Amino acid sequence: MGIDEPDIDPARFLDDVEMCIGEIRSVEEFPEARKDVYKLDVDFGDETLQSAAGLTMYEHEELLGRQVVAVVNLGTVQIAGFESQCLVTGVDADDGEGVVHLQPERPVENGTRVY
Repeated sequence: MGIDEPDIDPARFLDDVEMCIGEIRSVEEFPEARKDVYKLDVDFGDETLQSAAGLTMYEHEELLGRQVVAVVNLGTVQIAGFESQCLVTGVDADDGEGVVHLQPERPVENGTRVY
């Protein structure tokens, strides 16, 4: 396994990309989407943002109250009439059957910036 992308300036990355910790407050089915995703409300402390996230390997109850790492400054994307306002980060599951969300190893304050 290697790193495929060219190096970037670390300071520019931290200036340009804002990632924060948020807590999932609601999970809804999203049958209108072309991909298998949920509609999420994610609480970042001062603000709650919506996300269309491919975390459907989890049951709703498993996600509620979990903290996630999200990119919060990408702007909005319209997905089947839904405004996705942040990108909840994840990685492909080992078995190829879904997306595993990224989370802090222990609870931190919602809205904490990732760096």
